[in-house]
Amino acid sequence: MILVFYLFAALLVWFSFKSFRGGVEYLRFFREELTKPPSEWEPMVTIIAPCKGVDEGMLANFDALLGQDLPEYEVVFVIDDPDDPAAGVIEPAWQEAERHVKLVVAPKATSSSQKVENLREGVLHADPKSEVFVFVDSDARPSPGWLRALIAPLRDETIGAATGYRWFISEEPTLASELRSAWNASIASALGPNEKSNFTWGGSMAIRRDAFERIGMREKWQGTLSDDFAVTRAMHAAGLRIRFVPQALTASVESCTFRELFEFTNRQMRITRVYMPQLWLMSFFGSGLFNLVMAAAILIAILSKANGVPVWAALATLFLVSFFSVGKAVLRLYAVRLALPQFGPELRRQRFSQYTLWLFTPAIFFANCVAALLSREIVWRGTRYRLASPEQTEIMTEAQR
Repeated sequence: MILVFYLFAALLVWFSFKSFRGGVEYLRFFREELTKPPSEWEPMVTIIAPCKGVDEGMLANFDALLGQDLPEYEVVFVIDDPDDPAAGVIEPAWQEAERHVKLVVAPKATSSSQKVENLREGVLHADPKSEVFVFVDSDARPSPGWLRALIAPLRDETIGAATGYRWFISEEPTLASELRSAWNASIASALGPNEKSNFTWGGSMAIRRDAFERIGMREKWQGTLSDDFAVTRAMHAAGLRIRFVPQALTASVESCTFRELFEFTNRQMRITRVYMPQLWLMSFFGSGLFNLVMAAAILIAILSKANGVPVWAALATLFLVSFFSVGKAVLRLYAVRLALPQFGPELRRQRFSQYTLWLFTPAIFFANCVAALLSREIVWRGTRYRLASPEQTEIMTEAQR
């Protein structure tokens, strides 16, 4: 049995080392990209922002969206009900804006998620002169240079999509909120210079209009729940590259409860299981390996009576995995601080949680993977869905809010 521990422990240490090396590359990539001068490419851009309900800090998010430094762009806000509370937040932001803003009401979804239906409707209202479609979530708070940086890679027509990602920040941190940020951070650092492994995130994503229409993305969205996974699959199928843009990293400034933490993380992993089953299996194996080895190492170090090889192997495993994991967290948070300097105080405040909560997030990942194995139902923005397949979404019932 101890030989099995040695084998699994060596495997976990190797994976932890590779993850640390990935953190070094992540920081190097951020430094290189953030020192580049701003792009001078200024095409007409249509931003499509699907909305449902009121997010924490929503007005500040919209003010940031309408204050981009690109001279010519429009924003199409899309709701599915004229009485949606989001309309009351959009209107004051609209009145203060100095650019073209549209408010569109999408039809109720019947075979896809409501967000996807909103996006499918929103693209129909884009200005004919628009050359780039940008998609943004209502809980994202972009920096002033976000739009210019996000669209810049698309000047190269071999790049089909450019993407940013989210970083959770809480104005009043709680344990649940910091756990969610640490959980999400491990996904954020999966993006980088390797375009073959990159994926799109629908909360900060840009696609050339001609590419969008050429691959029939609006039609491919029909029946899907996840807008970004569907785009990723379509880009890979078309042989188009996906570029990650560090300057397009956006803050999501909001808190959450433990219930909301597990609703969010379970939803992400259930979606992953349907759209990217290999990635789900890797998460299942990786989180299971981490939890098993770390628990076994702690037990061996505490309970073993003899001060022999097993104890030293257990202590070495705990030290090396901790060293590489904390190192990765330090590198990642430093990179994010470079990309989001306007949130410097909030990110400095996250140092303790980011450097410690990595120990607990694999347990959450493992629970999420088990939940995804047992059910394909999710609740998202007040609606219950069942993911029958990547191309088929069943709308169940309106969830209780």
